[in-house]
Amino acid sequence: MFGRGFRLFRLLGFEVRVDPSWIFLALLVAWSLAQGLFPVYAPGMRVGSYWLLGLAGVIGLVLSIVIHEFSHSLVARRFGLPIGGISLFLFGGVAEMTDEPPAPKAEFLMAVAGPLSSFALAGLFGGLESAGSAQGWPNWLIALMFYLAYLNLVLAIFNLLPAYPLDGGRMLRAGLWAWRRDIHKATYIAAMLGRGFGIGLIVIGVVTALSGYPVSGLWWILIGLFLRVAADNSYKQLVLRERMGGAPVSRFMSERPVTVNPDTTLRDLLEQYVYKYHHKLYPVVADGQDELLGCVNTSQLKGLPTETWERARVRDISRSCDPETTVTADSAAAQALSLMLRTGNSRLVVTDGHRLAGVVTLKDLLRDFGTP
Repeated sequence: MFGRGFRLFRLLGFEVRVDPSWIFLALLVAWSLAQGLFPVYAPGMRVGSYWLLGLAGVIGLVLSIVIHEFSHSLVARRFGLPIGGISLFLFGGVAEMTDEPPAPKAEFLMAVAGPLSSFALAGLFGGLESAGSAQGWPNWLIALMFYLAYLNLVLAIFNLLPAYPLDGGRMLRAGLWAWRRDIHKATYIAAMLGRGFGIGLIVIGVVTALSGYPVSGLWWILIGLFLRVAADNSYKQLVLRERMGGAPVSRFMSERPVTVNPDTTLRDLLEQYVYKYHHKLYPVVADGQDELLGCVNTSQLKGLPTETWERARVRDISRSCDPETTVTADSAAAQALSLMLRTGNSRLVVTDGHRLAGVVTLKDLLRDFGTP
């Protein structure tokens, strides 16, 4: 669902990334706080001070979302469910599960952990706001505490909506799963409700926009579209995983992929490989050998002076194939699919120890199972 984004930090074994779309949200939040909230609650300050407070509000937003998603991730780890990382994007954040929960109990506890943490933060900041008002703290600090309390309260309540894949929708799925003993049917029902909620938000957005509030209306429409698409995709991913079962990657991979010799010039890489095959990633292997020497990505050509392309070699820019672009031949195909969806890489290098076993693509995986 998400690309790789930019890495912010790593904590407790979880990597936190930010999608480029989140920058728009950060700017919008900073602007609304600097131009709206803080001038009303703390008048008479300099414009630059309001923007600094807006930045503080954005930092508080980041921390609130990260704590919410960390709560999901820590519970998931408790039940042995792998989490690929935490990503911040235009509509908030998501803990990237690489597999389905092992049982309804795990699903429910993991889902409820996020809203509970947000309620706790809302109570904390609300208490600080009350204490600050009683003790005469600066108005701007009280306003900041109010914003963070309100933000976390809204985050908790919105996520409790029974609209899959929101937390409330996952809690509903857990209940249906425990009742029906069928994760497929439970996911279908929860996803259809999520889709319905998405359509409802789109309708609310259209009505709001036509009522003279185009910006607010647009946000409701975008959130509704996201929820609708996310519900559909979550169900489709489950169906694909079920169809794949425990089938290994080796069943779908190409055993004779296009490889690049480390002595190939960058000019030849571009003209004889990129222009011909249109791949973004190529395994680097010496002629007549099967030892994987590394990987070269076409993005590595960007920024290099074109006059160096005649003499520079692939070995000069190739790097070790990282965990986000490689998978072992005996790995489950469903895990490869999850990796592709999480990283946005539709092409993975398949390894067998230090040997290149092949390449598997998203098209390879979907060819046998189709689109649900």
